[in-house]
Amino acid sequence: MQKRKMSRIVAMHYVKFIVRSLLFLSASGIYLFNRIQNTGKPFGGLEENHLVLGVIWIFFFVEMVLRFFPSKFESTGCQKQFARNFERKDSIQEPETRGQGIRTFWAAASWIMPNTVLTILYLTGVFDTGLMVLVALAYSVCDVICILFFCPFQTWILKNKCCVSCRIYNWDYAMMFTPFIFIRNFYTWSLLAMALVLLVHWEVTYRRHPERFCEETNGHLSCGKCEEKLCHHKKQLRSFLKKEKFNLKGNILFKR
Repeated sequence: MQKRKMSRIVAMHYVKFIVRSLLFLSASGIYLFNRIQNTGKPFGGLEENHLVLGVIWIFFFVEMVLRFFPSKFESTGCQKQFARNFERKDSIQEPETRGQGIRTFWAAASWIMPNTVLTILYLTGVFDTGLMVLVALAYSVCDVICILFFCPFQTWILKNKCCVSCRIYNWDYAMMFTPFIFIRNFYTWSLLAMALVLLVHWEVTYRRHPERFCEETNGHLSCGKCEEKLCHHKKQLRSFLKKEKFNLKGNILFKR
């Protein structure tokens, strides 16, 4: 397989992956320490520190605000909603919509069901607010994992070819901040509110301009126009892992 230089978008996602992972690991460490110390506060008072919460809030809030505007630094997956990224094809085919509605429904259901369990655990006192924050931060890491490495929604439910054609790309922040429903403060609820506004904006645009979201009608979504090469990156990664797995098996057999 021909190797390609990592695109700017892929590099940006790796930066997000590192930053979000550090946020999650740091919060987890603080949470576990204070649980062991039995301080009565899941983050040792940091949950009341406006500076700490403000830094986390700014990081995610700015990300969401930027989604409302066209940008060369964002993935085409979320940029296809804008008119400037619509290139009408000369020979327009009918977009492949068969089963799309039901697949979108099952994508939503697959998110609601596990979070219903999460809600029950919180309401029954098994989970506290600290764990809900950790779950939200874990979701933020999983969001980038879906883009860079493996996406269960793409593979098992939506069957889209790549992130560029993803029907639910801008659902990510609403999914990410679902646990914040139960944490009543300005930072959590404002993040959740902005995520829901972003989701509604995406869905309204899809209903008004479905032609922007399909490769059959929007030439901007074709493989030839793609500069991200996320799919190629994933293929290279799978090829590397397959090769390493083969080498590992070979070494084990050789030692035997």
